[in-house]
This record gives sequence, structure tokens and C-alpha cells, in this order.
Amino acid sequence: VVGTVMSNLGLEKALTGLGIEFLRARVGDRYVMAMLKETGGQLGGETSGHVLNLARATTGDGLLAALQVLAVMKGTGSSLAELAAGMERLPQVLINVRTSRRVDPDAEPAIGRVAAEVAAEMGADGRIVLRASGTEPVTRVMVECIDADRARQAAETLARAVETVAGN
Repeated sequence: VVGTVMSNLGLEKALTGLGIEFLRARVGDRYVMAMLKETGGQLGGETSGHVLNLARATTGDGLLAALQVLAVMKGTGSSLAELAAGMERLPQVLINVRTSRRVDPDAEPAIGRVAAEVAAEMGADGRIVLRASGTEPVTRVMVECIDADRARQAAETLARAVETVAGN
């Protein structure tokens, strides 16, 4: 299964628990599609709702995805809530930091230092994604953590670092 860097860590843990490999592509269904083709995968998607099922179609198809979910519900006799109960969604905080100029977090040592400190503090309990938007002057700061308060604090710390570098 291929998701994106923004896919919830709970999805990865649930799939791994079932013995299903989960890979992360860049944000965008074209990158998910490319990774599916590269790895021979059949199912992928992103949090925006794009779902790719290459066993059934060559492009994303929301109606097809809905019908597949209904087929599983009918075949198992389970409700959607029961089927989804196998995945614990981890708290995820996303802050879009508006900047006057494009800020590439990977190229900014000051942001990298703060990110390393935050990541070390969270350890295996959390995950950080920092990325410049491809469509607007925004740096996306996403933090997942098993604790929602820690996720919020970490995201705010990282957002302040981005603002400082950007000169906001």
C-alpha cells in the first residue's frame, strides 16, 4: 500500500500489524501512482481522498473505491465503523505557516536543529513532516504524536522556527 508523507501513522501501524508493507510517497496522487508502478503495488491514496486501486482501474476513481468498501462491508457483514476500528488514528496537528518567501525546511539549518530537538523529544511516539507547499507561499508543519498536547506543542515550536527563518 502506498500513502503519502501526510498519511496518518496509525494507518502505517495498522497495515504493518496485518503484515502489509506501507510506503510513503511525496504528496500528490501522481507520486502515489508512480510509486505504485515502481513497486508493483496495487492500492494507494492520499489524505485528500484520492484512492488508486490498480487491480480495478488505471486511475483514481472515488465511485469505484466506495463500491469496493461496500463490497467488503457486505462480504464481512461488518459496519464501516467496525472495519475502521482496526486503525487507531494518531493525533495529527497541521499548521500552515504563511511566509513572504518560499522556505525550504530541508535547506534551513536553523529549522533542522529545532526539528531534530523536537523529534528526539518525541522519540518513537511521534513523527514530523516539514514541507514547502508547491502551490502557495506556505510551509506546512505537520506533527503526529500519541499525545495530542505534545503534538500541538511540537507543531507550534516548529512553526515559530519557520516564522523566524522566513522573517515573519
